[in-house]
Amino acid sequence: MGKSSRTKTRDQAPAAGEVGPRQPCPCGSGRRYKACHGAAGGAPAVFVNRPFEGLPSECDVVALRELVPAATAPLTLKDGKTVQLCSLLPMAAPAMVRDSGEIWLGLQVQHNFGDPARDLGAVLLKALDAEPGIVGLTDDPGAGPRLQDLVTGDSLDITVHEGFDYWIADVEDRSGMAAALEQANEAASPTARLTSVEAAYWTNVGPKEHLRWVMPEPEDRLLDALARLHAAGRDELVPGSRFVGMFRAHGLLAPVWDLPVGTGPEPLEEPAEAFAKQLQEALADDTALSAEQRSARSGLANRQVTIR
Repeated sequence: MGKSSRTKTRDQAPAAGEVGPRQPCPCGSGRRYKACHGAAGGAPAVFVNRPFEGLPSECDVVALRELVPAATAPLTLKDGKTVQLCSLLPMAAPAMVRDSGEIWLGLQVQHNFGDPARDLGAVLLKALDAEPGIVGLTDDPGAGPRLQDLVTGDSLDITVHEGFDYWIADVEDRSGMAAALEQANEAASPTARLTSVEAAYWTNVGPKEHLRWVMPEPEDRLLDALARLHAAGRDELVPGSRFVGMFRAHGLLAPVWDLPVGTGPEPLEEPAEAFAKQLQEALADDTALSAEQRSARSGLANRQVTIR
């Protein structure tokens, strides 16, 4: 590599917490960052790094959008109305107005216009004036209120479902739905939300079990704290478990542990609570990282997978 190429590469190296030019664009387009929102002039749609910040239970919202197959939570609007926030709706619909008039809002959707919170706000406003049926977005909605601007509350009451039977819980005539529902249920990995900590989800994906835990701390601080615990051998949740890396989604990190098959969610409750306390202590430690901790941090940073 020539000197000019080395200089160009060094100049383009991402700072900690940023997206490198050859990494997948966090907007979810499937293109490299340099060919999408990192291109000159950016992509047509605006990109918001942490779109769900300010929403009740931000970390859970990220988990429901990216990691959890079947879950719901009531969402209270500022005018007092309640809508049902769902991880996934039939056909990945952005929203549905039920025959009862109840509005269901979907997080896992096909479209992506750069700011999912603005998209959710736009489809919610459409649903509030729509007749029963599916409500969607076919084009960039443009400027408008984001979901944070329309809702109130500090936290969500999350219900994780074994499958998608909630889709038809209020439907009397279920003829013709059985095959589609069975197919959707077969694709849903068993999942449970821990009760001792926030936004931590156990899942069984067949040959493996995992704990995936979305955390709200800034990436650099969280990486430092996790490196301190990893270097000290204090990141094993249960015997035989292994901290294997992290997802990055919507501006947050989600550490992932491999678990011995047969663990289940219940044995994770106390260890997760204990780990959360250790993590808070590590986050409060502002001393410089040791050489061993810096090496651990580098290894952890290399085991990140950007989802969005």
